[in-house]
Amino acid sequence: MSTYFRDCPDSLKPCIFYLSIFPPYCNIRRRRLVRRWIAEGYSRDSDKKSAEEQGEEFFTKLLELSIIQQIPQLVTTAASDTTMVKCQVNGFIREYIVSRRMEENLVFELGPDCVLTTQRTGRHLIILRDWDRDKIVFESIDFSRLRSMTVYGKWESFFISKSMKLLRVLDLEDALGLNDEDLEKMVKRLRRLKFISLRGCSGIFHLPSSLGDLRQLQSLDVRHTSIVSLPENITKLKKLQYIRAGTIIPASTPSASYNCLQGFCKYREPVGVKVPSEVGKLTALHTLGVVNIRASGGKAIVKEIKKLTQLRKLGVSGINRHNSKEFFTSISGHVHLESLLVRVEKDNKDCLDDITMPWENLQSLRLYGLQGKLPLLSSQLSKLIKLDLEMATLEQSDTVFLGTKLPKLCTLGLRVQKLQEDKLHFFAGLVGCELITFENVKILDISYRSRSLHVTFGSNSMKHLEVLKIDCSNACYRLTGLDDLPELKQILLKGTKDEAIKKGLEARLAIHPNKPAVFFEEEGNKPAVKLEELPQSS
Repeated sequence: MSTYFRDCPDSLKPCIFYLSIFPPYCNIRRRRLVRRWIAEGYSRDSDKKSAEEQGEEFFTKLLELSIIQQIPQLVTTAASDTTMVKCQVNGFIREYIVSRRMEENLVFELGPDCVLTTQRTGRHLIILRDWDRDKIVFESIDFSRLRSMTVYGKWESFFISKSMKLLRVLDLEDALGLNDEDLEKMVKRLRRLKFISLRGCSGIFHLPSSLGDLRQLQSLDVRHTSIVSLPENITKLKKLQYIRAGTIIPASTPSASYNCLQGFCKYREPVGVKVPSEVGKLTALHTLGVVNIRASGGKAIVKEIKKLTQLRKLGVSGINRHNSKEFFTSISGHVHLESLLVRVEKDNKDCLDDITMPWENLQSLRLYGLQGKLPLLSSQLSKLIKLDLEMATLEQSDTVFLGTKLPKLCTLGLRVQKLQEDKLHFFAGLVGCELITFENVKILDISYRSRSLHVTFGSNSMKHLEVLKIDCSNACYRLTGLDDLPELKQILLKGTKDEAIKKGLEARLAIHPNKPAVFFEEEGNKPAVKLEELPQSS
């Protein structure tokens, strides 16, 4: 094992040992890991590559070396590159790097077996979920060399120390008990922070004004908190590259400000936040979302987004007939854009009818709340890998277009309220012959609002499909043509725990040559506990 690591490139070794920060079998989000590497200085900008691109390459290399791996339940090859959302550390390799971290005094953790000692020091502190939160033990630690702190489980106010002067990374994702007062204290004391994650901390309602003093801050993740607006002085943070905000809520949540699509009561939708009027000053941003365009000032904020020409990823809600054309015109020159999320407000049917989406570098597109026809997806979307649609209806001609005009499409999500005769056909014909369609799709995710849906796969459609996800919250599914999917590995059932459905599918798949497995999929999104209404704006 020592030889194995000695042969690894020197630039990769810090990234490898950094993995020991995450507990065994922890599902690690790729972006969380890459952004932390950047904040630690393991991945840096160069003449040829950005720090983000370098970090993604490191991630891919660790996959190739089997140091990190796919989550066992999702075994599709579609996730074998940097499109993978989550990963786990190889258990055998983790044991080795944990032993080495102690030798080199890199990482120390507070867990069930720790005792009072004056020898505790290191660069990275981990507070585990099952530590008893002993204040005396905590205050005995030397934090003078500390560069990162990661908290699992309950947060305590004494976790912030005046001696943490070198702290760069503060990762409190899903920590329990954190409140606005704690946040204000840590922001005032930890002035060198480059990375802050409060994701999942629903007790956080506001970002303090002192956030504008964190002039080194690069990454801010407040997704799935109760924050509905970003402070004005965030525009002082000229090094800020990454902002994730907003949350995901059930579309039945009774709040007029969220403009749920009528009829989609079982679906979940992205909710954006209000951003400052001069957000265009943050010219280093490459990730921004989700922004509520209407609440942030409508056309005025659209002009600010136009200035953010370095954006790679953008998510917006609050799109309507009054701002849709201006919004899409404003980002038409964003040549670096790779990922786009758009949420249309209800009662804005056909507001995207005259919109074309010609971005040549776009790899991920998510359109939610469509109540009319499918927008004009330009044939220039030749690099599109992921497409997620939430629509009132879907025509067969739309299905044919998706299957024949998007050659690299790998992941397809369809959330539809109503289909003609409750049928969804994945095939297309020409002069009596069936065309090859959805040639590279490996993951298909279907949600349907009505009672039943008949899904048919053609003999030349989705020949490389590996994972089929179906939402059983509302509809019963009849699946025809499963035997024509030779690479099918898994069917994931969402919104149900009905063993009868699972066993029925397993019996049906018993004669399938690939013997696909059937699983129940757990809900992954965590809505904030409390939500405030966004301010209204024209």
